[in-house]
Amino acid sequence: MIDSRRRRRRRAPGAKRALTAVLAMVAVSGIAWCIWLLVTINSASTSEPLQKADAGIVLGMAMWGDEPSPGLKERLDKGLELYRNGTVRHLIVSGGLDKPGLPYTEAEGMKNYLVAAGVPESAVLLENRATSTYENLKFSRAVMKAQGWESAVIVTHTFHGARALEMAEELGYRQPELALTDSKVMSMWKYKSREILAFTKWKLQDWF
Repeated sequence: MIDSRRRRRRRAPGAKRALTAVLAMVAVSGIAWCIWLLVTINSASTSEPLQKADAGIVLGMAMWGDEPSPGLKERLDKGLELYRNGTVRHLIVSGGLDKPGLPYTEAEGMKNYLVAAGVPESAVLLENRATSTYENLKFSRAVMKAQGWESAVIVTHTFHGARALEMAEELGYRQPELALTDSKVMSMWKYKSREILAFTKWKLQDWF
């Protein structure tokens, strides 16, 4: 009995060391994964050369009441630039209702902003249902098919571009392009941290 207890006590430090080693490996792997994703996120850039396309798809963000949030305005201004310089002939604005009680969906608020800036209403198509980046691109693809359009430029922020491009390719977009804007109003520490989590979720869904 005494010998058995001694053997158990001798084994305990070894088990603890093994557990510590496993936890260390998990931690190192997690850090390496985050670094790899951060490099991937930071590597996204506007397509060069940016080809003319049937539509620019402006991915939604939060509305502040009846106005697009400052971050969303940055995306809209990028889409407006593409429309004005002739890179895209139409703009698809994508995003559903942020929460009950708001006067507009993201897409409706985005259209109002673009029309006020001089874009003809006929050039702005609404996608009113999406609640995620994947749905933004999936439902906008359906809008394109209904119009007989093939080519698209995805308009979003730089930190968001890599994941958006992967999703577009997964959804069968034909040679999707990116038009990315940096942000002067959002905390990159906050949004890149969130993007690492969102990218991880997307990878897991894509693999499994």
